Amino acid sequence: MSTSYSDFEFERRFLVRRLPDVLRDAPSLIVQSYFLSDGGYALRVRVQAGGVDAGVDAESDPAEIIDAHREQFDFAAVTVKGPSAGGTRYEAERQLDPLVGVELVRRGGARVVKTRYAVWLGADGWSVDVFGGANSPLVVAECERSGPVTGLQIPDFCVTEITDDRRFSNESLAVEPYGEWAAEHARELARTGPRFRDDFGENQRLESP
Repeated sequence: MSTSYSDFEFERRFLVRRLPDVLRDAPSLIVQSYFLSDGGYALRVRVQAGGVDAGVDAESDPAEIIDAHREQFDFAAVTVKGPSAGGTRYEAERQLDPLVGVELVRRGGARVVKTRYAVWLGADGWSVDVFGGANSPLVVAECERSGPVTGLQIPDFCVTEITDDRRFSNESLAVEPYGEWAAEHARELARTGPRFRDDFGENQRLESP
């Protein structure tokens, strides 16, 4: 059985400290449940409610979020992922009936809840995820393309690149939440300084609105 080019995702991801005002329109509420997370392999069920800002924060409980907004979820999918290497990752996704997706997320797996904002900056569309629950106050920005993300214009709100840092993958955050090691990472970042990969072509820093 052959694997199509569309079965891969190409993205670069960055840690964010300051959420720009330009991102605050039309957010989406996302709850993801990981039924497998091991060595970069993952099996995920995801439900999403477009145009819903649930105000996720450290007190947000994914189970309560699901119950409070279950009628608003308008997208669901099951996804199989392989390990990430150089911003490329195997990803096969199949859409589900939202009601089925909600029940799967309610009934099992390790959950992640977040609010996603989208914006077009420079030459690319960006997603910015604000995590709630045990992963608060984590904010991650990502740029995804149909091919390798080269020659990227990186917005100035991106603090450091985390593209291949498995600790920041959603499936890792589901079982080892950011809140448990955020202080340790802050010390690490202060010691090593920010890092931006230079093997994807020349990076440009982009001043955000």
